[in-house]
Amino acid sequence: MRWLRFALLALVVSGCSAVATTPIPETASPTSISSPALPAPTISPPASVTVTEAPAAMSPVTRFPDAQGYSWKLVTEGLNQPLDLQHAGDDRLFIVEKGGTIRVVEGGVLRPKPFLDIRDRVGSRGSEQGLLGLAFHPLFSANGFFFVNYTDLKGNTVVSRFRVSADPAYADPGSERIILQVPQPYPNHNGGALAFGPDAMLYIGLGDGGAEGDPLGNGQRLDTLLGKILRVDVDSAEPYAIPANNPFALGGGRPEIWAYGLRNPWRFSFDPRTGDMFVGDVGQDKWEEIDYLAAGSPGGTNFGWNLREGAHPYKSEATSGLTDPIAEYSHAEGCSVTGGVVVRSPSLPEWNGIYLFGDYCSGRIWGLLRDSNGAWQKQVLYHTDFSIVSFGVDSKGEVYLVDLNGAIYRLERVG
Repeated sequence: MRWLRFALLALVVSGCSAVATTPIPETASPTSISSPALPAPTISPPASVTVTEAPAAMSPVTRFPDAQGYSWKLVTEGLNQPLDLQHAGDDRLFIVEKGGTIRVVEGGVLRPKPFLDIRDRVGSRGSEQGLLGLAFHPLFSANGFFFVNYTDLKGNTVVSRFRVSADPAYADPGSERIILQVPQPYPNHNGGALAFGPDAMLYIGLGDGGAEGDPLGNGQRLDTLLGKILRVDVDSAEPYAIPANNPFALGGGRPEIWAYGLRNPWRFSFDPRTGDMFVGDVGQDKWEEIDYLAAGSPGGTNFGWNLREGAHPYKSEATSGLTDPIAEYSHAEGCSVTGGVVVRSPSLPEWNGIYLFGDYCSGRIWGLLRDSNGAWQKQVLYHTDFSIVSFGVDSKGEVYLVDLNGAIYRLERVG
């Protein structure tokens, strides 16, 4: 049945084949408001994450552990196409389901009633459409705010803020405040990831708009939000403010843009200890890639699509001004990368500092670390039957994997 499921979903995050859909023009997003001069980003963990100084035993590792000593243990199952996993600073796990619901797992038990149900406004018929991403405000425990990224009933991207209801165990679906709307010219490559950075800014991932080969050239265009990672300030103005230190805040491109040259950034995350950013960008026909921005980056990085696919020419031989990935793999090993997380769990000291990521199609899981010479090393650690669509962590730093088939797994020591 795996082949049937695979065909029906049409590679939820890959979208490598051509799509016979007429493009629609992009319209302007809600008016953004320039903020007063802001200091450069500071590198500290978001308020929703508690990270203490690492003891000597938790210094970053320089070699990969024996993966056979660890396994992915089932936490819960019975979910309906789960796509993302987040926490809100407490013991709950929040699971995003493609159709438009957010479920809660607490104490290993899946609550029957969703935390949020917005199926009435989420369009999820397309294989890459639906409720795609979730991020809790760093001050969620005080203000009750969280943000979601979804495709609406017309297939266009919506980023919205919600808040909890009078009963804080559940959200109020009527509290929606739309932050950003982006028309999508095709039904695939919607991106969908959201994350608050260590600077408390909201980062938003958007794909190039879809079809094959980026026919509209959105990856390299600076007058569109497609094919980008955006950075906005959701606290200083409504619907958001432009951080003054964004690379195009004063012109030359859309002021929300933080990084560009991306095809379909399917999951990005920040290392909670260093503030470094890792991005999984889904490739076209040959190469899948992991992109990287060190903490303190001024932004404006061009990751190359559609001039390059991974570290290889696609539309051009040009390399000037382009930043190649820190890791890639060919379609002999998979076909759709799923960006992951840096392991900082106190219960897994042998994994400390290793970035885990996977492939949706092959179920492979890789580790990535930086050796003593500063070079990135990549190693396959697991071969699984999972359809990997996301990784996540809980408030203690434990690492989870989301399987589109309906289950959540946690990385644990064997025995």
